[in-house]
Amino acid sequence: MYVADSRAGSPGAPVSADGAVRSRTGRRRAALAPTVLALGTVSLVTDVSSEMVTAVLPLYLVTGLGLSPLGFGLLDGVYNGFSAVVRLVGGHLADRGGGRHKWVAGLGYGISALCKPLLLLVHTLTPIGLVLAADRTGKGLRTAPRDALISLSATPESRGRAFGVHRAMDTAGALLGPLAAFLILRATVDGYDAVFTVSFCVAVLGVLVLVLFVPGDRTPATAGKHPGAPPAPRPTLRAAVALLGRRDLRRITVCALLLGLATVSDSFVYLLLQRRLGVPDRWFALLPLGTAAAFLLLAVPLGRLADRVGRRQVFLAGHGALLLAYALLLTAWHGPALPYAVLLLHGTFYAATDGVLMAAASESVPEALRSSGLALVQTGQALTRFACSLLFGAAWTLWGDRTALAASTAALAACAAFSLTLVPRGTASATAPEVSA
Repeated sequence: MYVADSRAGSPGAPVSADGAVRSRTGRRRAALAPTVLALGTVSLVTDVSSEMVTAVLPLYLVTGLGLSPLGFGLLDGVYNGFSAVVRLVGGHLADRGGGRHKWVAGLGYGISALCKPLLLLVHTLTPIGLVLAADRTGKGLRTAPRDALISLSATPESRGRAFGVHRAMDTAGALLGPLAAFLILRATVDGYDAVFTVSFCVAVLGVLVLVLFVPGDRTPATAGKHPGAPPAPRPTLRAAVALLGRRDLRRITVCALLLGLATVSDSFVYLLLQRRLGVPDRWFALLPLGTAAAFLLLAVPLGRLADRVGRRQVFLAGHGALLLAYALLLTAWHGPALPYAVLLLHGTFYAATDGVLMAAASESVPEALRSSGLALVQTGQALTRFACSLLFGAAWTLWGDRTALAASTAALAACAAFSLTLVPRGTASATAPEVSA
């Protein structure tokens, strides 16, 4: 569907002067850039690798190595939050280099790939923490330049859809990764070692796809459209931090910070489900498939909806879905539909927030600082989620899983209520009317 939309020269499709495809009713449809599809392929392959590890890591650490919930919370916080330390560095390097977005992203993908076989060699808390920190360093380097490439390749009115398509392809890898891990665990004796080895091979393939098929130069979709505009700001760290002086960017960043502080890690959600339902260890790696399937199905529709009705509204609605998932986990209901409902809501949360947040932030960041600006938002969100993992792990250890989840649910409800005051009524994408149904 979206590949066809990108063919400006398809038979019978009227084309405007700027290359956009128009439907026969005259409404404008922005073509999806090939760069988005290429980066989506890279993310698909890479996510197969990373999600193979992510799917088995909680069980490997808690059951295999005997870590306490607090110890796991520390490692999980490192795994999901350490990248915040280097995201600003990756964004700044990409902006300073002008055309280095691809190569900074490639460096990040390469570092993460090299960390996979190291998991075969470490078996205690400190070395595992160092390996996970290095892996997240790679993720921190690549995330902002990759998202900047997507943003710069898409027209403003189609960014929600572009990020939705990318996240859908990314999530296809997240869907295949746990399935591959599950099959490997069932087919081999040393299952964890086999998972880490195959994960490394797949990660190398992702790096090769990036090098061979992703264009190396930036081609902003809006370049040259505003000849009377002031000169672009120089890409310095001071200029990047000064972006928070922009009211719109500051508001969306505050929303991301507050809501991230009450967002329980995926791994804890799956551990809670396992304890509630008594899921056998051998089936644990399949739980992320439910989240990934919902994310895959809803990423593009919710991205298009965000382009039409407002990206910030959809972002907040996604956290409403997460709040419902927490509420279900707190109820006494143990029916067979519980895991499906929780995982559907969990996937809806990601589909409505992950790419939508980047599309919303892109509206307030100039092209010359796009990578740095997106890194600011990502860094803040990663740091607060790191804090949440530590706090939730400590609360679980001290008070039990149910009390810890109840506290997180109350905190998320309070943060969501406050965030509603930061989103002006009627706010929507300025270019939403140009997007066809």
